[in-house]
Amino acid sequence: MLTKNAFLDEIKKQYVMTARAKGLSEARVLYGHVFRNAMLIVIAGFPGAFIGAFFPGSLLIETIFSLDGLGLLSYESIINRDYPVVFASLYIFGLVGLVVTLISDLTYGGLTSH
Repeated sequence: MLTKNAFLDEIKKQYVMTARAKGLSEARVLYGHVFRNAMLIVIAGFPGAFIGAFFPGSLLIETIFSLDGLGLLSYESIINRDYPVVFASLYIFGLVGLVVTLISDLTYGGLTSH
């Protein structure tokens, strides 16, 4: 849905009408102008949503398939009030989130031409 809305927002902008008025083909306008600018929004927003769904999903997958992992360890340590393990798992989850956000920001910075 994010990609669709990003494309619809970009198609309505002035530079798209200018590119069409110059006589560029529709494929060139869509892939050369609209796709590039619409994907910047997706690149900036997707990693945060992915990480937000990844950690609760890991607990669900580990419970269903009887796997031992960080999600189940974190859940059991919260239930058992094992605070050092809780803080360590929060640290790891936070660190992974920060690294993914950093990679997303660097990718966004590399793709923009400003």
